[in-house]
Amino acid sequence: SKPEQGLKLNWTVSKSGTNRNVIPAEATAQADARALKVADFDELEKALQDKIKNRLLPDSKVDVKFEVRRPPLEANDASRNVAGHGKAIYQELGLSMNVAERATGGGTDAAFAALKTKGAVVEGMGLSGFGAHSNDAEYVQLNSIVPRLYLTTRMIMDLSDGKVK
Repeated sequence: SKPEQGLKLNWTVSKSGTNRNVIPAEATAQADARALKVADFDELEKALQDKIKNRLLPDSKVDVKFEVRRPPLEANDASRNVAGHGKAIYQELGLSMNVAERATGGGTDAAFAALKTKGAVVEGMGLSGFGAHSNDAEYVQLNSIVPRLYLTTRMIMDLSDGKVK
């Protein structure tokens, strides 16, 4: 992990052995990696491949299978412009909206779209709430529904009219 650059690697699943007094014949481990830039995953994979070259047991076999399952959403100029327009619409309503300039370390389906386009891809303008995808009493703040519907409507109208590039 390199927290200062937003790269996190957490070992989350491990399996080995059947008895406490027997050296296991096989062991596996899985990790979850998070990054702020897609290129950071390449650096992480290389570091892991380099790490397994130094085996403490010479006759052992060590493999790394590296999969990027959730790429980070990297903002481009078009995305920043559209997000800024959304923020301005909210300010017209006397409301504030936090627009993050970089990924927060989580995964989003929007990132898959961003990998395939140079156009704007924005995330996080849905309903406000807490506990998304968790067991922590997920909920939506009811007072966010009308402003977010207005935001969505205005964004569609303004983008369709060419007011936002």
